[in-house]
Amino acid sequence: MKKYHLTCTVLIALALSMPLQSCLGSFSLTNKVLTWNREVGNKYVNELVFFAFWVLPVYELTLAADMLVLNSIEFWTGENPVVSETKVVDGKDAQYLVQSDATGYTITNLSDKSVVRFNFDASDRSWSLETNGSEYKFMSFVDDSHVRMITPDGSWRTVELNQQGVMAYEQLVSEARWMALK
Repeated sequence: MKKYHLTCTVLIALALSMPLQSCLGSFSLTNKVLTWNREVGNKYVNELVFFAFWVLPVYELTLAADMLVLNSIEFWTGENPVVSETKVVDGKDAQYLVQSDATGYTITNLSDKSVVRFNFDASDRSWSLETNGSEYKFMSFVDDSHVRMITPDGSWRTVELNQQGVMAYEQLVSEARWMALK
């Protein structure tokens, strides 16, 4: 009899908890940027891109876009606007045009016409973030074992793609971020 009551109690608790679950969404834009980063190069390049995206608040912007706009759209419509090639998305305060192509992707606010774009320039093997008509290169390949990375003060540093080089760049970025918080 005790086993029956325990089973019923567990089933009732599970049934009552179902309406309390939330939909977090797939965070497709953020995951797309992370997936892209994993495919950029070896683990050292991936780590450098990660820190560059931290300096240029790319991850913060993609998380905000996912949380405030894209995940809500996905929840209410059942469609993910980032997966498709081109999609007009109704946000809370504006409509957004999300476009993806072979060299990056673009998010356009249709109300104020602001645009954010991630570009790969094959001619000089560089990656950049483009927003408000300005382009910010954050990394370019020098050779198979070196990249040039943007620093928090806007200068460039050649980083060797090994553990010591990546750790030195991480330390530089971390120190600059801490100094900015003071």
